[in-house]
Parts: sequence; structure tokens; C-alpha cells
Amino acid sequence: MSKDTKKSGLISHGIAAQNRKARFDYKILSTIEAGIVLKGPEVKSLRMGRATLNEAWAGERDGELYLFNMYIPEYQGGVLSRFETRAIRKLLVKRKERNQIFGAIARERQTIVPLDIHFNDRGLAKVTLGIAEGKQKADKRQAAAARDWQRDKARLLRSR
Repeated sequence: MSKDTKKSGLISHGIAAQNRKARFDYKILSTIEAGIVLKGPEVKSLRMGRATLNEAWAGERDGELYLFNMYIPEYQGGVLSRFETRAIRKLLVKRKERNQIFGAIARERQTIVPLDIHFNDRGLAKVTLGIAEGKQKADKRQAAAARDWQRDKARLLRSR
């Protein structure tokens, strides 16, 4: 990162928003990287790292892939143009990937979950989508127990 990026607090590369709970609630089968259509102030606000994906989901509308319920707060940098904070945003994927996603939704009853939003090397905003199956309550308990055991095991090995 350059000095200017550090001073202004903007994210030029790296993760802008993450959906951490998605990996707990869903079993991620595969991931796809998609572009996202944003307006100028939305990009600026996203670069500030204030967006949230906790309640967001992706789905089909009119044969296209969209991201629903993602929250991007309004940019407070003196820009007069306003935008809807929870607007429906179009995702850009190749036709083959789009057909794969739509097939997974229709046939196999899977869910498309946004995992994170990041900026690539060229500075473009990208969304990592996970094709996922929902976990049952017992699966979540088992994952929590395994995580606790790994933490305890690491603690025991450190104390030796």
C-alpha cells in the first residue's frame, strides 16, 4: 500500500467486507468470483471498509444474477449523489458460471452465499460467491466442538 492509501484509510487491495458467519451456517461446496456493478460513491464507501454482508444473499432475477440485501453505507466525503444503502446490485459472471449457479439453485436446492467483497490487483471490486448447502443444527454443534477441541489441543501443546 502507498502512503496516500494509509493516510486516507482507503482499501485499494484486499478484503473490504466479509461474511464470517456464512462458513458456520453453510457447507461451502465451491466458490466463484464475480464482478459487481457499483456507482462511484458506493465504491468509495466500500473502500472505506464499512460494508456488511451478514444478511446478504445472491439469486436470479430475469435471467441475471443479483446480490440482495448487502449494506453499503452512504459515503460522507462531500459527494452530493445519494444511493440506496440496500439496493439490489447486479453481479457479473461468465455465461458458463451463471448456468452452473442457476443449475445448482434449481436442481440441487443449493444456496448462493456471498463470502466476501475484495478489490483485485487492478482495483476492481469482486465478490466471492459460495455455492453452499445449509448445515443442520447437529452439524453446527459438531463443528463448534471440533473447533473447541483444536483450541484446547493447541493450548496443551503450547504449555508443554
